[in-house]
Amino acid sequence: MSDMLLPLAYLFAAACFVLALKWLSHPATARRGVRIGEIGMLVAVVATLLGFEIVEFRWIAIAIVAGVAIGVPLGLLVPMTAVPQRTALSHAFGALAVGLVGTAEYYLHRPAIDPTTMVALGLEVVLGFLTFTGSLIAAGKLQGIVRDRPWIYRGQNAVNLSILGAALVMVAVLVADPGADALFPAIVALSLVFGVMLVIRIGGADMPTVISLLNGFAGLSASMMGFVLDNRLLIVAGALDGSSGLFLSIVMCRAMNRSFVNVLFGGFGAEVAAVGATERRPVRSVDPEEAAFLLDAARSVVLVPGYGMAAAQAQHKVRELGDALLLRGVEVRFAIHPVAGRMPGHMNVLLAEANVPYERLYDVEAINPELPHTDVVLVVGANDVVNPAARTDTESPIYGMPILDADAAASIIVVKRSMRSGFAGVDNELFYLDKTQMLFGDAKEVIGRVIDELSELPMRGMAVA
Repeated sequence: MSDMLLPLAYLFAAACFVLALKWLSHPATARRGVRIGEIGMLVAVVATLLGFEIVEFRWIAIAIVAGVAIGVPLGLLVPMTAVPQRTALSHAFGALAVGLVGTAEYYLHRPAIDPTTMVALGLEVVLGFLTFTGSLIAAGKLQGIVRDRPWIYRGQNAVNLSILGAALVMVAVLVADPGADALFPAIVALSLVFGVMLVIRIGGADMPTVISLLNGFAGLSASMMGFVLDNRLLIVAGALDGSSGLFLSIVMCRAMNRSFVNVLFGGFGAEVAAVGATERRPVRSVDPEEAAFLLDAARSVVLVPGYGMAAAQAQHKVRELGDALLLRGVEVRFAIHPVAGRMPGHMNVLLAEANVPYERLYDVEAINPELPHTDVVLVVGANDVVNPAARTDTESPIYGMPILDADAAASIIVVKRSMRSGFAGVDNELFYLDKTQMLFGDAKEVIGRVIDELSELPMRGMAVA
């Protein structure tokens, strides 16, 4: 490829990436965004292979075949409910690739690396390897392999910051003396350890923020790799990925009324869990038949999905319930909290997969003014995002977090397996209100039974046979 065509190909690919981010910001254009991003990446890879002197294409072919053999099954076989942990794994392996490239570049070109390049290389390696192990821990928490509660001990923040500080000091030494290669393995080891220590202290309630933050770290490390390899497209693509991930993290923090410092170093969800778990208070419960009567009598119903819906893979049943109520003349809307689930937009993804029309989805600001005029709110596996303690209890760790005002509705039905507290580790006052009824059981099963009971009821305006 000529010297003129390569920059043009990179410019086209960069434009594709920008358009992909633009179109991915809205469900109506999201598919188009995915496709243009794929086209941009294909052009970037082909242009790179043709535009640079490749020593041995055989290894590249082997790598492509191996990647396809792993990636295609992941894309086709991983269920939608496991997308958060699959996303975390993608961050992990992308960051590992960046870290390994940085390692190879260091050992190939030391001690002739100039200070500016060494700064970029050092940041590339630190960010790449800490994102690798941090993303693996995040995937383990999401999959249930690693416990989702924070792991906290006295002086943990000081230990973590000391590990990161030591790695950065060693990077500074290498900037001054790139030939001090004995320090490089220590930098890699400290970065790997810091990634683990950073994420194990973060609870499941903060996983949406952590996932987007790790995405930002992976993008920034790729951008640093672009500086090291003198590849402008990598700089642009990494910067786009990193900035979008960090911006999304800010949005997530605002949605929880939290700060980055509190998310990363607060151990959210640990101390209160034991207290909430020991308290036992009476609640009112209903069976599917009673829930069906209540829903059928309503004029307006708001469905609030949460992680329990994802865990039970109940999104299709929730959509069927909404359709059944619409046929009976009930106004049906879905209330979406930005941090419901385990990754940003988790509920949107699941409901889109179940073919729920986007116009029925309402965010917190849009639906809260409507909830006082709603007959029934049906909460499906959500917990912290509907907890009134966020408004009323100044001692609660979730105080100040914007929530869905489910308690403002005339009646509330909560579908839940048990009275176990949410990932924030606090009891939910919504469950104990006089107008709240608990429908216990697996969300997919009990909502299916509610649909069956609804089908047995006469349609409005029809006489009972």
